[in-house]
Amino acid sequence: MNFCFLIMRLKVQEKIKKNIPKDVWQVFKKFTDKGYKIYLVGAGVRNLLGGKIPIDCDFTTNAFPEITQGLFKNSYYDTTFGTVGIPMKTERGKEIYEITTYRTEWGYCDRRRPSKVRWGSKLEEDLKRRDFTINAICLGPILENGKWDGKSLELIDLFRGLKDLKEKIIRAIGNPDERFSEDALRLMRAARFATTLDFKIEEKTSRAIKKNSHLLKMISKERIRDELLKMIMSDRAAEGIELLRELGLLKFIIPELEEGYKVTQNKHHIYECYEHYLKSLDFASKKKFNKYVRLASLFHDIGKPRVKKGEGPDATFYGHEIVGAKMAFQILNRLKFSKKDIEKIVKLVRYHLFYYNPGEVSESSVRRLLRKVGPEDMEELLEVRMADRIGSGVPKAEPYKLRHLRYVIEKVSQDPISVKRLKVNGNDVMKILEIQPGPKIGQILDILLDHVLEEPEKNNKEFLEKEIEGLGKLPKKELNSLAQKARKEREKIEIKRDEMTKKKYWVT
Repeated sequence: MNFCFLIMRLKVQEKIKKNIPKDVWQVFKKFTDKGYKIYLVGAGVRNLLGGKIPIDCDFTTNAFPEITQGLFKNSYYDTTFGTVGIPMKTERGKEIYEITTYRTEWGYCDRRRPSKVRWGSKLEEDLKRRDFTINAICLGPILENGKWDGKSLELIDLFRGLKDLKEKIIRAIGNPDERFSEDALRLMRAARFATTLDFKIEEKTSRAIKKNSHLLKMISKERIRDELLKMIMSDRAAEGIELLRELGLLKFIIPELEEGYKVTQNKHHIYECYEHYLKSLDFASKKKFNKYVRLASLFHDIGKPRVKKGEGPDATFYGHEIVGAKMAFQILNRLKFSKKDIEKIVKLVRYHLFYYNPGEVSESSVRRLLRKVGPEDMEELLEVRMADRIGSGVPKAEPYKLRHLRYVIEKVSQDPISVKRLKVNGNDVMKILEIQPGPKIGQILDILLDHVLEEPEKNNKEFLEKEIEGLGKLPKKELNSLAQKARKEREKIEIKRDEMTKKKYWVT
């Protein structure tokens, strides 16, 4: 590799220094006190230049790994690549700082890791092995005669990364074909950075990605999954998926999505299948929904191209939710998602097509849906439906009938106001009063429930048993009157609770 280094050194402005965490300053001090050079590099520098506080920082140093380990307790060492991990308790919580010795690499036989590594003595040697210009900007102490004054810092930019950062460009260092053939995960990283940072990929780098896209097959599914999730969890998730398609990468990650490209739908949709996937995901990401909802929104109609019958406004997609759930399972399993993630996302895809219309669907039908989906996942299912609606081109994400469904779900999920809440039961009444089963038992329990609804602290066995003794002595007519009054009071509470639930969801 032939590089022409133009070393740009800039003093760090005070406003940038203010965002440097104390623990980063401490790292600088530990190394410089021993006469070693140390630089913050990569995302940490990008964050600082963007006015943010860096987290999980990466450093590069001319100190050998054994020396770095000696400076920090509880560190761990990757003997192959010279990286020492430092668990840090920072003001932002627990973080891992990674400190790597300057090195050169060659022999990338698996398109991911170098087969040979040699420690270097120059910063330039280390930086030229990195992926993109914006990730090769360094920030570190200025040493004068091997000493640091504890406050002077400089930015070092060998590849004009500052210019690319300012112009929002992703550019490979040196020859992009070489960079991607060394580590094919960089193909995904380029797309991920472009998505999460809202940058453009430089033309020569873009062409190299398309040319080398097939190398992605050699990368572990876990690595691809992690990069994909970072894109999915960004505000520009849908643009990220489309960028993967344009770069020729999507077909090596989720080829099932491309099956919907240019596949038309019917009169209920204004977008083609693939467009609909992205529109739904876009809504879910803009609303900050969680990863389950975002992935289910992307996959919910993925089965449509395989079940489509006919063309034009009357085309049908019967059973697409069942086929789509199976496809989602295969995709997520292939990408090594956890069992929990797979089960939840597949369930959201499977049941996203539920039907509900006030007055048509009974409460028992809603209970059945609740049993299938689980009360804990119902809110996410409704969010997928909202994303589906917006992705279909309708103006409202949550129309009246969806709000009404929320009301019915909460209504059927509420604990019934019944004598089962009491700390005593019918057997206690029969035992205390020494009577046989009959209406008197229900009357006494209704009266006790009325006491407890007024004063919940009375729901203790000792108090209720004394009340049973007293109520057992009342004349039949008086006991019946008290029981009827208690039932009416309970009905009032139930009506009031229902009115409050309706008001919560703006339904009548």
